[in-house]
Formats: sequence, C-alpha cells, structure tokens
Amino acid sequence: MKKLILISEILALILIPFMFRLTACHKDSDNSPSTTDVWDIDKDGIPKLVATNYIELDKIARISKFRSSEGHDYSDAFEHCRSMKHYFEPKSSADWTTIKIFSPVDGKITRIEQEWAGTKIEIASDDYPAFRFSIFHINTTKQYKIDDQVTAGELLGTHIGSQTMSDISVIVNDPTRQGRMVSYFDVITDAVFTQYQSRGVNTRDDIKISKALRDANPLTCSGETFVGTDPLDIWKILN
Repeated sequence: MKKLILISEILALILIPFMFRLTACHKDSDNSPSTTDVWDIDKDGIPKLVATNYIELDKIARISKFRSSEGHDYSDAFEHCRSMKHYFEPKSSADWTTIKIFSPVDGKITRIEQEWAGTKIEIASDDYPAFRFSIFHINTTKQYKIDDQVTAGELLGTHIGSQTMSDISVIVNDPTRQGRMVSYFDVITDAVFTQYQSRGVNTRDDIKISKALRDANPLTCSGETFVGTDPLDIWKILN
C-alpha cells in the first residue's frame, strides 16, 4: 500500500507541472491578450488592440485603401501585387514636418531602418506579440535601439516632410511562421474608429478593398512597381 501511495505521489509531482504548462500555453479564442508570438486570424479573428491613433488625424486629408495601387507593391506571403498598408496624406495647408507620430501600442522595438527619407520603426505589441507595426518616414525624437520599450501614445517623432506621405503596416505572425498583413483599421478599437467616422469614414470596409474585389480586379506589377491603371477607387478622402 505504501508503495502505491508513493508511486501516486511521484506521478502527481510529474504530471501537475506538465498540466500547468498545457494550461499556460492554451490561447483562448476570445481575443484576450496572448503571450504567444503567433496568431491564427482565421481561427481567432483580429483583436482590436490599438487604443490610440499613431498620427495626428486632424492634419490628414486622405488615406489610401488597404490593397490599393498607391505607392508600390507591398504584399505578404498570402497575396501579391497590391499595397497592403495605408498611406496617410497630410493636408496641403499643414506643415508636414510638424505632424506628430505616436506608438500605437505598448511594445518593443524590433526593427529600425534608415530610409531614403527618415526612419522606419517596427514595434511588436506587448499584449499580442504576434502583431507588429511598421511606421515609415519618421524624424525620430531620439536615437532608438532594438529592444527599446515604448508605450501606447508615446511620441516617436514627427513625419519627415512633404517629400513623401506617412504610411503604416500591420503584420501578423501566422502559425505557418509566415507574415500575414492586416489593415490598421482592423486593429483599432471602436473608440478610435469613431474619430474616423467623424471625418466621413462610415465603416471600416470604406477604407479597404476586399481580397475578393482586388482579385477580381488584379493589378500588374513589374518588380515592386505597379503597371497600368487601377480600375478601383484607391483613396478615402476625409471630411
């Protein structure tokens, strides 16, 4: 009997930590914060994790639609020949060099690139590490380093200037370990989206081209350059 009790106690000591690890690694499907660096959009949807605008919206005149032909080909492992980011074009009356750029989330800087105009910063969300935000053409307030922590709403700098627009992309680490891009407007909260509604964006779909519609009206690319005319409306003009 004592041997049986001893064996059961040993098994408990082995199994309890194992069961704990299983529980700790489980990811709920209710879009609750996740510690894993992958996220299955098809299974779990897209969490609305951005509670602050990355840019001063009152100074923006229009925004390019997700999957538009603005700029150059910027697509992921699942789609091709389309711009899967948004360009924010400031008002002509604004001084483009003074437009403030903010971190959209609490997170860690995972990439810094010096561009032909300004600096590109990539931020991985603390709450949803699978989601990474790339903000282009920033005149940074300081010299950031890889692994620096930033907070939502933290001033990263200002837009570089009138030589180019501000653009932002959101990439998700798919379970296949391939990057999958989603629209910035898929991840902002309803409270943030009301700011766009007040500027004439009625629904989130108003500022996106669906995959089905883009596939039915394909673009032609030569390298990263779009060739020909896009039959679809690619801009959302703000009120």
